[in-house]
Amino acid sequence: MRLLVTNDDGVHAPGLAAIARALAAWAADGPDREVLVTAPLANHSGASAAVGTVYEREAVAYRAVPIDGADGVMVYGLDASPALTVIIGALGGFGRRPDLVVSGINLGVNVGRSVLHSGTVGAALTGAQLGLSGMAVSMRAGGQCDHWETASALAVALLPTLAAAPPRTVLNLNVPSVPPEDLRGVRRGRISTAGLIKAAAGNRPGTAPPQGGPGTGGDPDEGEIRLVLGTAIPSLGSVEGEDPEDDAALIAAGFASLTALRGVREDTADGADDLVRTAVADLQATLAG
Repeated sequence: MRLLVTNDDGVHAPGLAAIARALAAWAADGPDREVLVTAPLANHSGASAAVGTVYEREAVAYRAVPIDGADGVMVYGLDASPALTVIIGALGGFGRRPDLVVSGINLGVNVGRSVLHSGTVGAALTGAQLGLSGMAVSMRAGGQCDHWETASALAVALLPTLAAAPPRTVLNLNVPSVPPEDLRGVRRGRISTAGLIKAAAGNRPGTAPPQGGPGTGGDPDEGEIRLVLGTAIPSLGSVEGEDPEDDAALIAAGFASLTALRGVREDTADGADDLVRTAVADLQATLAG
């Protein structure tokens, strides 16, 4: 089995080093196991599944990057987004096609609305678009110590399940930063309403100032929009009002949260199909008129 590993924090991030070391031990413990890391040279947090303006260049630069304790793992930093590193790896840029994609370990949970914007999740979903199953692994940030070993152990333990799952399966694993013995367990998490950005307020005349921010006034044609940040990334604050089985609430309660995700695909539900058929008929009538 060949694993393609990436992240969105960059090839030098401690979370990537942690999962690379854990997977190096996994590979050494069985036959026909191989780990390839293709990760961005720079931080691409929040990049979702973006690939950038690839049509403006003919090649992607890369360089080998050593990771201490990950003997036998090929590690390359690419001038590319997380999603693009997966595409390159999946399409033969570094040898044969991988069997699974592992993305992470991200410093900061990817729960709620942040699932859509996460480069960690976007990389795993990109693999699914290419027929590969994968997992996105993220860990709560903000504690006195980052317990990478807990998230790493759970990710390695998930590999047999993921390998046996149908193609294009994507699992989103979020883990508290606690020692393994302090983890309360693993639960199936529902995507919550948690989000990184809770509100946006400008200083245009007639607009309300952000809480604790400057008053209104100034040039109506330029200024700044102040963002009110929420709790999903990086440290996860209050989860008041969330269901106990929501992903953010589970993390706050000391559980790891596991959610199955599905990427972009045609909506074939009855209501959507009827809507499109009606819209097509209306457009055809407009063209005919």
